[in-house]
Amino acid sequence: MAEEKDFLPNLLTEEMKHSNGDFVAPDGLCWLSVLSCLLLACSYVGSLYVWRSDLPRDHPTVIKRRFTSVLIVSGLSPLFVWAWREFTGVRTGPSLLALMGIRFEGLIPAVILPLALTMVLFLGPLMQLAMDCPWSFMDGMRVAFDPWFWMLCFSDMRWLRNQVVAPLTEELVFRACMLPMLVPCAGPSIAIFTCPLFFGVAHFHHVIELLRFRQGTLSGIFLSAGHLMGPVLCHSFCNYMGFPAISTALEHPHRLTVLSSYLLGVLLFLLFLFPFTDPSYYGLPTPVCTLTSSPSSLCLS
Repeated sequence: MAEEKDFLPNLLTEEMKHSNGDFVAPDGLCWLSVLSCLLLACSYVGSLYVWRSDLPRDHPTVIKRRFTSVLIVSGLSPLFVWAWREFTGVRTGPSLLALMGIRFEGLIPAVILPLALTMVLFLGPLMQLAMDCPWSFMDGMRVAFDPWFWMLCFSDMRWLRNQVVAPLTEELVFRACMLPMLVPCAGPSIAIFTCPLFFGVAHFHHVIELLRFRQGTLSGIFLSAGHLMGPVLCHSFCNYMGFPAISTALEHPHRLTVLSSYLLGVLLFLLFLFPFTDPSYYGLPTPVCTLTSSPSSLCLS
């Protein structure tokens, strides 16, 4: 345990230390963190509605306009973290980009393991999809490696929004920028459950976001791996799969096999959750965890 605490450097500001050197949150840190996150969330969702149009949201023109505004806000979002750090006086060894999960150390396992864990959770829907798909496995492989297929995908504005722009910008804003501001005052565990609330507030037209298990899982992955790409890929995969069609599974001709796959996927997910989110796979210390002196098991190997 003493060795683990050595990975958590003391913050440099004197008023943030006790006589024994432990981290002490400066007065007003939590209020400033919450207000910063709320402002960032409102800026993100507000950027989607700056364009007035009678066209439906899936129209290519509407999607392109929203791409422009949301990419601008997302590109400026690190400034919120920088301003928060300057106002609070929080100083740590890791750089601002590292705190936001933009780093090379442990990148490969941070890409593979979280995505594999998410696919395990979706074992039931994947089994159902495979059984209903008219293509053979080799047909699917040929399509996956066909450059014309990917050119077609990237020319589809809805695909580009759901699989690339939305996962990348939302994870950058609601995970990479908010968690570094929430962890110092709330701690890793509470921050995991607090972060989805801002996502739900920003997406007030989707109240279900307040209750989505996925958001907490992605926050946990970010804290454990300390990388942005893991949550981005998992988010993209979840968007592709959609909400599990359990009602369809109950009426499937091979109902027993499909439902068994659903159950097995959940059990395997719970079994592999902690091993696959062990920070030692991704290079200790995960930078965002250096912002607290009382890390949860998410920040310790």
